[in-house]
Amino acid sequence: MYRSREHKMIAGVCGGIAERFGMAPTMVRLLFLLSCILPGPQFILYLIMWVAVPKAPARQYH
Repeated sequence: MYRSREHKMIAGVCGGIAERFGMAPTMVRLLFLLSCILPGPQFILYLIMWVAVPKAPARQYH
């Protein structure tokens, strides 16, 4: 899994999750925001993924 270069708003974490599971990035972002209403470490997990998950490799065109 990679952080998205194309579907990124802040760090590309939600965009990367969307690309990995074939979902719309907007839907993943909305689900993340809704999950922040519930108690839990969602925001901390986002920060950890921001640091731990590498960016997607740059596409090279010939």
